[in-house]
Amino acid sequence: MQARTFQQVDVFTDTAFLGNPLAVVLDGTGLSDAQMQSFARWTQLSETTFVLPPTPEGAAGGADYRVRIFTPGMELPFAGHPTLGTAHAWLSVGGQPRQSGQLVQECGVGLVTLKQLGERWAFAAPPLTRSDISAEDLGPVLAALGLDASEVIAAQSLNNGPHWLGLLVDSVDTVLALEPDHAALKKLGTKVGVAARRPAPAGGLIRRANREARAFTASNTRIANDPTDLEVRAFAAPVGVAEDPVTGSLNASLAQWLMADGHMPGTYSARQGTVLGRAGQVFLSQDTQAQVWVGGDVVGCIQGTVNL
Repeated sequence: MQARTFQQVDVFTDTAFLGNPLAVVLDGTGLSDAQMQSFARWTQLSETTFVLPPTPEGAAGGADYRVRIFTPGMELPFAGHPTLGTAHAWLSVGGQPRQSGQLVQECGVGLVTLKQLGERWAFAAPPLTRSDISAEDLGPVLAALGLDASEVIAAQSLNNGPHWLGLLVDSVDTVLALEPDHAALKKLGTKVGVAARRPAPAGGLIRRANREARAFTASNTRIANDPTDLEVRAFAAPVGVAEDPVTGSLNASLAQWLMADGHMPGTYSARQGTVLGRAGQVFLSQDTQAQVWVGGDVVGCIQGTVNL
């Protein structure tokens, strides 16, 4: 074992402890897959990252560093809040990008570019593969979520490295009131992202009395005053995370889908983590080349070393 530089940061928030925490081991050299997975399981955070030198192929493509991303249960080829959080930690310990105002991260999906937009960094959403979902496949997922098919405006299978089932539903109340059967979702092997636009569209809104009560309790008064455009929740029981506080990869794929199909404009902000007592905020924008950028604030919380 050796002492390795370590940080814990909070991502998609400008206020510590209101976003999604990330553990970052800033020197993962020499660690085995099993050691990385064991530490990620021990942290009990949704993701833990390990920074490594780029591979020769990555370096040739301009990578500043390589990152491996682990949930408590498995390694991911890409994830959003680990991308922003690792970049923040790497820069904070003196990392020098090859190009000012831009970073290139090597990970399981290849090279991911980050750029500085004002005081905030954003990553380029990886290419998305998406497809429709049959009613037969959607039914068990809706049952596990406690959703009625009439509450779903649109559904897509989304894959930008991680695979998500994306659901656009009829209202913020519907999103906040969900009480999923996580065991059922784990058995189905399905990670689900559920989103609703603000304000809720007129018509087609189903409100059960107990659902209204739960939604009001969860959202408190922030719902009425919050300027964000989309409410999001992410359920990831198959990778050991019942509900993720704020999810960059999901918000990236949701934006690529919702913008392309006209459900959301080319620039918007999303809120996630409300039911968990968090206040995560994700900033989505599409440039003139139709590239979606996913930005957010990062706050450092813990700096030190870890013996690994």
